[in-house]
Amino acid sequence: MATGKMLMRTILVLLGLWAQSTSGLYFHILETSHPKCFIEEIPDETLVVGKYKTQAWDDAAGNFLPSSPGIGMHVVVTDPAKKTLMSKYYSSEGKFSFTSHTPGEHTICLQTNSTKWTSGRKLRVHLDIEVGEQAVDYSQVAEKEKLTELQLRVRQLLDQVDQISKEQNYQRYREEQFRATSESTNSRVLWWSLAQTAILLTLGYWQVRHLRGFFEKKKLV
Repeated sequence: MATGKMLMRTILVLLGLWAQSTSGLYFHILETSHPKCFIEEIPDETLVVGKYKTQAWDDAAGNFLPSSPGIGMHVVVTDPAKKTLMSKYYSSEGKFSFTSHTPGEHTICLQTNSTKWTSGRKLRVHLDIEVGEQAVDYSQVAEKEKLTELQLRVRQLLDQVDQISKEQNYQRYREEQFRATSESTNSRVLWWSLAQTAILLTLGYWQVRHLRGFFEKKKLV
């Protein structure tokens, strides 16, 4: 039974790694709009790399074209405790990276820092977020550390194993949180039930005494 649970947990972790390792999307914003935020569940001590490209709507072309250099992007990342991990300004196209220090939901917000004379245009932002070993550029690693193809492959496998271990630890962390929340909820429900029972007994006792006094005054008993 324990082996089956461990196998199922490993399968879920692998599926989570496949689903969360990289995510690509695009969204539309105005240059003067509020930040666009995304939430990523990330284990601790995990590298995250975000790549983005900004396009501006062109009325003459009737399409989105590469934006001018004057349009930049402000990226803010906060951890589960709402502490700011990163707050930087970038150009219209580039990438940002950070390393998580606590497991949980991290919020990634993007907002343009366009000037007044360009404000109001519609922008399309392409965003790719890579988590864990998928965020590592192994070509640069091989060049920097002078690794052979076999050594590089071993390095990738070790990083994958390390990421799976982090994901399993994160799943256990979530299970502990869920268990603590369930126990707290059950305890509150129990005490609320006891309080309701006590209130009902008190009201019943008061009603009996009140009716008894009423009948005694009317000399019916």
